[in-house]
Amino acid sequence: MTRAPAMTTTIRATNPATESTSDLQEQTRRRAYELYEQRGRAEGHEIDDWLQAESELIQVTSNKIAA
Repeated sequence: MTRAPAMTTTIRATNPATESTSDLQEQTRRRAYELYEQRGRAEGHEIDDWLQAESELIQVTSNKIAA
């Protein structure tokens, strides 16, 4: 799996204790769609996009917790 170039997208980092599952899924869905668009809307990478989006959100949340 190749990484997308540096992004300018802002991912909300909220308190994970109050973040609802549907909010996290919506953030993941939006980021995955951005990745799809960055690739020129090439199909067949849905799982890669979703997993990368989840990974980015987890990283942002972990960094916020660690701070």
